[in-house]
Amino acid sequence: MALLEVACFSPEHALLAYEAGADRIELCNDRHAGGTTPPLRWLTAIREIITVPVFVMIRPRGGDFHYSDQEFSQMKAEIQNFKGLADGYVFGLLNGEGKVDVARTGDLVGCAHPLPCTFHRAFDDTPNAFEAFENVISAGCRAILTSGGAASALAGVETLAQLVRMSQGRVTVMPGGSVRARNIAMVKGYTKAEVFHSSGVPKGMEVPSADEIRDMKSLLQAPMAGLAPLQRPPSPATDDSADDGEAVERMQMSAVSIGASPPF
Repeated sequence: MALLEVACFSPEHALLAYEAGADRIELCNDRHAGGTTPPLRWLTAIREIITVPVFVMIRPRGGDFHYSDQEFSQMKAEIQNFKGLADGYVFGLLNGEGKVDVARTGDLVGCAHPLPCTFHRAFDDTPNAFEAFENVISAGCRAILTSGGAASALAGVETLAQLVRMSQGRVTVMPGGSVRARNIAMVKGYTKAEVFHSSGVPKGMEVPSADEIRDMKSLLQAPMAGLAPLQRPPSPATDDSADDGEAVERMQMSAVSIGASPPF
């Protein structure tokens, strides 16, 4: 059964996501920076209530993913600070060429051991997703959070599907990036991924919605009967500020044109 990880930017949001049925929480601070390391007290507070796994974002600042020696030392210290409370960690490091920093990523994986680590969407800033894929695996991360290098997971379904096929049990490919109830079934149907990532925040809103999270969970649990694989999915809109309804309709129409049933 497909699982849903929800990115939460406060203890209150984490509790809401948990009560709505999230399978895992990614605890972060500063949503507008794309997520940074949360205060330790947030995790301490929610651990008394939340029983699903909680992965903690380790990111000293917003902006790029090429960190100074001081910032890297801070990341290692933060991993140690959360030991005993976190169930896993989320981070991503790139070198000066914009490629996965295998050595430093491996060092953080070692600091986190034996807890699992996810390489976050810094992956989507790399110049070659398939090279980055192998580098992340060699660094020891167990999951990759990615939109397939596109502006959203819906726009990146073709690359995501290729990465899922390449994974072969070596790593979990987790689609993320504007994943919402209106498109999660489509992303699932084309990628065949088994874990999905969302903030649970409906488009145009600033806070997560319990109904949105419950709807995504319901859609992930629904069978995908009748969905035949497409030779090539049509290119959806890449700007999340635009309505993706037209993109979904194009993808549904393409499925119908080859004799498959639309996934919803």
